[in-house]
Amino acid sequence: MAIIGAAEALWGRLVATYDPYTIDFVGTLVVQFIFWWIPCVLFVSLDSIAPAFSERHKIQPAPKQPTASDIFHSVMVCIRNQVIVFGLHGALLYASFAKGLPPSIRVDAKFPSLEEFVRDLIVSVLVREALFYSSHRIFHWRPLYKRIHKTHHKFTAPVAFSSQYAHPVEHLVANVLPILLPPLFLKAHILTMWVFVAFQLIETSTVHSGYDFFGGAARKHDRHHERFDVYFGGIGLLDYVFGTDERESVRRVKKE
Repeated sequence: MAIIGAAEALWGRLVATYDPYTIDFVGTLVVQFIFWWIPCVLFVSLDSIAPAFSERHKIQPAPKQPTASDIFHSVMVCIRNQVIVFGLHGALLYASFAKGLPPSIRVDAKFPSLEEFVRDLIVSVLVREALFYSSHRIFHWRPLYKRIHKTHHKFTAPVAFSSQYAHPVEHLVANVLPILLPPLFLKAHILTMWVFVAFQLIETSTVHSGYDFFGGAARKHDRHHERFDVYFGGIGLLDYVFGTDERESVRRVKKE
């Protein structure tokens, strides 16, 4: 309790010192750096810093692995997508500031209650799954796949940086909005939103990592990049409901 009290006091001083627009923009940028860039760099560095461990846990064989130039290209595309997103974020914050409106997300000096935090986190996870699953399946519709989603599927053996390697339209519609809209509609506390965003960033870098540790979290998404018709969701709930998990696919084949 003492630690929580000290953290809340520190957060209160931060909110009293800086305006909510700066807190929103800079804080979200820091979350992106800590929970996406650092994990991605660690994942792609495993070949160099722990080659035996990397070889033992890598899902796809060496011939399918992307080259160093492929990875560098993916980094450049990710930077482009993040510049677009944070440019829009900054523009929206400036528009709110110019109109005398607060940021869309709630920036309070007090921590959210535990009940509110858990409720908003669970609802955000479930709504994000619905939005991501549906938008992901729509982007697999042939006309949209050819023009937009095919970019992401360039990596048949995903690496962590490929998690944001996408056409800008897909990145906004399928990656960013499904994460941001739930806490915005809930009017969640900004700290709740940051925890939710951090979880989603770690999840997406992990499932694209190409490694089978963390309970084999990347195996299902690897299969999506290999087969294209399974595992469209994040947590797997809607893949089970709509029969797009591999278990259901195998079951249907056996019945036929």
